[in-house]
Amino acid sequence: MLVLLFVSVTLLNAFKVLYNERQNPTPYAVPEKEVVLDYDVWLKTKKKQRSLWEKVLSLKPIEQEKDLEIEHAYDGIKELNNPVPTWFNVLFFGTMFFAVGYLFYYHIGGYGDLQDKEYEREMAMAQEEKAAYLEKSANTIDENSVLADNTPVTLEQGKGIFTGNCVVCHGDKGQGLIGPNLTDDFWLHGGGINNIFKTIKYGVPEKGMISWEKNLTPKQISAVANYILSLHGTNPAGAKAAQGEKYDEKDVKDSEMKSVKDSLNQANAAAK
Repeated sequence: MLVLLFVSVTLLNAFKVLYNERQNPTPYAVPEKEVVLDYDVWLKTKKKQRSLWEKVLSLKPIEQEKDLEIEHAYDGIKELNNPVPTWFNVLFFGTMFFAVGYLFYYHIGGYGDLQDKEYEREMAMAQEEKAAYLEKSANTIDENSVLADNTPVTLEQGKGIFTGNCVVCHGDKGQGLIGPNLTDDFWLHGGGINNIFKTIKYGVPEKGMISWEKNLTPKQISAVANYILSLHGTNPAGAKAAQGEKYDEKDVKDSEMKSVKDSLNQANAAAK
């Protein structure tokens, strides 16, 4: 609408000029012949025109120094009548106005946050960003990067997920019903946080356990896996008989280290 209004006003003014010109034509005037100046005259004329830099900084040419001298002198030293430039006065008084505005805005009116309040606000924002980052990074974990976590918040979350999804097969205390007992030292598909996470994530379809990776987020799978770890050794009443192989995390780590050492020894022997 503003553009159309601007165009309409411009066209109206143009039609007025055309109409007035048709009613009262401007008589033709012979252009005056341009006077060609000599180079020396042109150079003097050019020197009289002040440059933009001289105007901004209120500079005056050295040729005008004699006109700026004050009559009195001290020991032969003369003073020039050269006042403070305008730009300096504008800057100087501008800082004063800014200081008054700053004082009123922050200290008198209380509209802006002082350093301590700004620090608290930025720290709160940082905590929110940290929580969002941790929430995002928690959903990128897998069976290789998952870590054991026995904090109350994680275990409480895992307990809620276990109660809502796992008690039908494993019992409310992990004692085992259709599924195996989760409280003893024996595991069908390997113990430890990594193996439990993997079993929950991919399931065991041939044994009737579904894959939960489409129903639970990685963070939720990690929570329920850690809750299952917390059930170890609780020995609930009516626990199902042990199934699978005994799992000792220390023995597994020692076995893995031995495997790595054997591989290194074989590589060294081949290099020799």
